[in-house]
Amino acid sequence: MTAPTRYPVPARTHRTEEEIKRSRFITTIGRAAKPEEASALVARVSGEFADATHNCWAYVAGPPGSTDRIGMSDAGEPHGTAGRPMLNALLHAGLGEIVAVVTRYFGGTKLGTGGLVRAYTGCVQHALATLPVIERVDFVPLTLVVDYPRVSAVQLLFPAFEVEVLSQSFEADARYNVRLPSAHLDRFRAAVLDATRGQARFPEGG
Repeated sequence: MTAPTRYPVPARTHRTEEEIKRSRFITTIGRAAKPEEASALVARVSGEFADATHNCWAYVAGPPGSTDRIGMSDAGEPHGTAGRPMLNALLHAGLGEIVAVVTRYFGGTKLGTGGLVRAYTGCVQHALATLPVIERVDFVPLTLVVDYPRVSAVQLLFPAFEVEVLSQSFEADARYNVRLPSAHLDRFRAAVLDATRGQARFPEGG
């Protein structure tokens, strides 16, 4: 199965806090495109809350729902009561490249295994509900050269294919260095050739 070339990801590090049966839970969610980035965020949050009872974590360092690059830790909570529920919440969130750390300050009242699962799941879901997101897009570069009579026809195609002009020059012909979402590349090239009656050129392997 081909990995998606665009999907929502966290826009920035986001934090929420709640109290459950006197325990204080602080949820930190951030973006991690690689396991190393997830580990770095976990280490940073764990250092920030070094005096906490637990700093449990989970991550999905890939497209939404992908299990290729995942990780989790109960961080001292009973096995399966924190990391796995957190990971499940992330896998079903519809977001990619995401890491969550739930910091717990024990308040003296035990929650039991079922209570812990509900608490850690709920903390992640609560943070996800207000998480700002952006779209991650795989862009590819492309160079195209067209003659002047066909410049307008080609430029009219740019918005529909989300083409961003990086640079342009006008000498013997009009030359554009652009980038666009990889998912649009083949259709854009075909549209350009159609608009220029096959006269457009894509140098430098473009």
